[in-house]
Amino acid sequence: MNRPLKIAVAGLGTVGAGLLRLLSDNGGLVERRCGRPVVVSAVSARDHGRDRGVDTGAAQWFDDAVAMAREADADVVVELIGGSDGIARSVCETAIAAGRHVVTANKALLAHHGTALAVAAEAANVTIGYEAAVAGGIPVVKALREGLAGNRVGSLYGILNGTCNYILTQMRETGREFDDVLAEAQRLGYAEADPGFDVDGIDAAHKLSILTSVAFGCEVNFAEVHVEGIRHVSAQDIRFADELGYRIKLLAIARLTGYGLEQRVHPCMVALDSPIAHVDGVFNAIVAQGDFVGSTVYEGRGAGAGPTASAVAADIVDIARGTRIPTFAVPAAALQRLPTAPMDRHVGAYYIRLMVVDRPGVFADVAAALRDAKVSMEAILQRTRSPGEPVPVVMTTHDARESAMREALRRIQALDTVTETPAVIRIEPLAR
Repeated sequence: MNRPLKIAVAGLGTVGAGLLRLLSDNGGLVERRCGRPVVVSAVSARDHGRDRGVDTGAAQWFDDAVAMAREADADVVVELIGGSDGIARSVCETAIAAGRHVVTANKALLAHHGTALAVAAEAANVTIGYEAAVAGGIPVVKALREGLAGNRVGSLYGILNGTCNYILTQMRETGREFDDVLAEAQRLGYAEADPGFDVDGIDAAHKLSILTSVAFGCEVNFAEVHVEGIRHVSAQDIRFADELGYRIKLLAIARLTGYGLEQRVHPCMVALDSPIAHVDGVFNAIVAQGDFVGSTVYEGRGAGAGPTASAVAADIVDIARGTRIPTFAVPAAALQRLPTAPMDRHVGAYYIRLMVVDRPGVFADVAAALRDAKVSMEAILQRTRSPGEPVPVVMTTHDARESAMREALRRIQALDTVTETPAVIRIEPLAR
């Protein structure tokens, strides 16, 4: 029998326990598929005595995860602790320095330090597997690194955060406001007690920066991702979107433009006939556009013990088989430093919702503000109330430059008839 592949697991939370359960339940299947047994030789977690529903008795226990990465009898260190720095980073750097392969589900770590880790791993002749870091059980990293290896990817976009997708879906289906649905998502365990990473778009931006590096062969550059969250999206906006033939989704988008590489995360209105409009609840989806293959769509559960453990196991199987692929699809030394496309040069259509005092001359003032900023109105919706009371006015525009739209909004907000900060959502024409 071929020598077992020995793995050391740092972190026995939801995903770590899920991985041990998968290797226990499907160990024979994994062995047949990679030609050798996979054995958990060491584990580390904060609480040794906690019942996790899995048997760790045969594995050596380490209280110190960094010491485990350095000293354990293991070929692979699986980092499932989380966080961009601290112990998680030390575990990965120590494992690489000790000549051990690394598998991680840590998108924050890779978003902030992915390029440096890839350089270190290549120098040590070890690999970094991170399928579980992006979109849970969806094998999108493998699809980009291997399945689309013969294509130039022109763009990719997707729903990369299940919490936000769940909230927006529930707001549409129930008519409730953001705060109410967020509280429900927290009760159900879909949102953290501190939901900022999710609802403010940071989690999706971490994942986008990783996919961008794989798709375009460039250094990971999280700092240049334009990030907006969904806190400002109201039930009113979702109702108007439906009336206009759109769905609102938090999208992560990367594409090459004439000004450089564009990376952005923000709420978008997408047409109902787009492939991503009907991806609801906690599901994720990614669409990649290759020059030979055309549009490819990947959809599935983006989080949870089972899907994420499945992705971790896939990376372990690759290592057991001897598969060696550069971390971000090309050798680390060949990763490009691409110029960033400034957000103010972005060109697209916009949805604008105003609350205005219902009196003569309001439309003329708003139209003049748009005209002076060189923004052209496409359509308008108005809902009437009693004269003199604020009413919602919704407009969509033709394509305009982001800088022009910001100037138009500045002029509109200065009008004494506008009673609230305008709500603005970009309308995204998605590749099909």
